[in-house]
Amino acid sequence: MSISIIIPTLNEQDNIGSCLDRLLRQMRQHDIQREIIVVDGGSTDQTINEVVARGITQVSSPPSRGTQQHTGAQSASGDILLFLHCDTGLPNNFSGHIYSILHNKDVAAGAFRLKINGRGLGFRLIETGVLFRSTIFSLPYGDQALFMRRKTYFAAGGFPKKPIMEDLALVRQLKKLGRIALAPAHVTTSARRWQQHGLFKTTLINQLMLLGNAFGLSPQQLARFYYAKKK
Repeated sequence: MSISIIIPTLNEQDNIGSCLDRLLRQMRQHDIQREIIVVDGGSTDQTINEVVARGITQVSSPPSRGTQQHTGAQSASGDILLFLHCDTGLPNNFSGHIYSILHNKDVAAGAFRLKINGRGLGFRLIETGVLFRSTIFSLPYGDQALFMRRKTYFAAGGFPKKPIMEDLALVRQLKKLGRIALAPAHVTTSARRWQQHGLFKTTLINQLMLLGNAFGLSPQQLARFYYAKKK
């Protein structure tokens, strides 16, 4: 089964080159049938040049991570879709973990455990919380590299056109179709968002977003709150 890796970008010139180089090395090493699609939301920096220089397929989309990833899924030809943030690195032999998990017919989708590339107890506590949420509640998020069969993605309706929390909405739809499995390996994601805005503030905002979603606030209201607090 072939894998299509879909990467949304918006002004990611500092990260996309190393992300693609790492993927290409892994694919050569493990002889993976692969397709990489970078879906750009209108970058004004050198992101597109970095993609083109590596001969990677580039697709344009209106900005919004959910819309971009859905556009990539529509363009993909692989049997399996893997959604990857460009500041996140996949484990070696990630394809083996994916094939093993999706071999089970009762599994609708999977994701990896999360490791944050930063030192300190605070990051380790966040990782523990993510592991708890992913295993107990079966709610991995997009930064854990969600993957699923292509037909399952579209059966679930794909990423919704929401300005925020699109990954949570998709996972909840996928849970109606089967089990959400967690791979024994982890992805490694950048600590930049926590370092930029502060670990406590970032974690607090994320929890408030979940609370607002649970109380029925609209995606537009949540997005306004989120981006206002990130300034």
